[in-house]
Amino acid sequence: MRNRDAPDAGGSVKPGMIRPIAAAATMLVGGMFVALAVGASASDDAASRAPPSRPGTASPGDLVFSGELQQGGWIRGKVPAGTTLLTLGGTPVGFAPDGAFIIAFDRDAGPRTTLTARRADGSVLTRELVIAARGWRIEQINAARRPGGPTEAFMALRRPELARINAARARISDAAGWRQSFIWPVKGRISGLFGSQRVYRGEPGAYHSGLDIATGASGTPFVAPADGVVVLAAKEPFTLEGHLLMIDHGMGLSSAFLHCSALMVEEGDRVKQGQLIGRIGMTGRATGPHLHWGMKWRDARIDPILLTGPMK
Repeated sequence: MRNRDAPDAGGSVKPGMIRPIAAAATMLVGGMFVALAVGASASDDAASRAPPSRPGTASPGDLVFSGELQQGGWIRGKVPAGTTLLTLGGTPVGFAPDGAFIIAFDRDAGPRTTLTARRADGSVLTRELVIAARGWRIEQINAARRPGGPTEAFMALRRPELARINAARARISDAAGWRQSFIWPVKGRISGLFGSQRVYRGEPGAYHSGLDIATGASGTPFVAPADGVVVLAAKEPFTLEGHLLMIDHGMGLSSAFLHCSALMVEEGDRVKQGQLIGRIGMTGRATGPHLHWGMKWRDARIDPILLTGPMK
């Protein structure tokens, strides 16, 4: 299992972090209206366990959606006809020319937010979303965290890697994998759960930002869970992630696959769901061969199992 206190593709996840929400605009890129800024998750204070909001009766003038309204979850939906701007908690989000959209909720998302559609005729339709809290696996460790931070020698290696990761996340493609029902990239034992966390004598460590799948050996092939564009393929292993592969599925949704022993695709390649893209390994900081699969929507870290459903 990957060290939970080490940053993965995109940096460390601090407990209780509140990510800033930036102003944004939309533009047409590759046939999709895309928001230019990223954002939007909030720290959970006393998260409500109220049942998720449900879509109403569909009509051409309604804002309809369905999915997993919970921390680490997602919804897909369709904006009303004539919509010119869709916002989540006041931040613009993209939608396709046919009105379809996807949004997702960070592991630490707060209990409520609003989804608003503004139409060309000046009308505004707002839906309150109730985000169900989840009970994360928390492990109490009767030991202090190791003191000190990364050395300058380590950071000299790490900074260029983080720059490549950030540049990959900033890429906008016209991939449409976000519309698909996701499949498991590989089947095996789930050795690490999304959202799990260690607490060292009362001091929370970083939570586990992905799902670990172990098959027992290096070299096991894994496939693309949905269509997308390869935005990063680290042929030289990164210090923490090893051979890292990142795929943009469109509309701000992306996958990252860590610790690979081999990558079967190149940056810029378009991949199809089910296509062989790499092999499991233990490169980078890993104690055994496994596939760490992390997913993000914009800056929100989400649980892959809520997109795939249970492994069968």
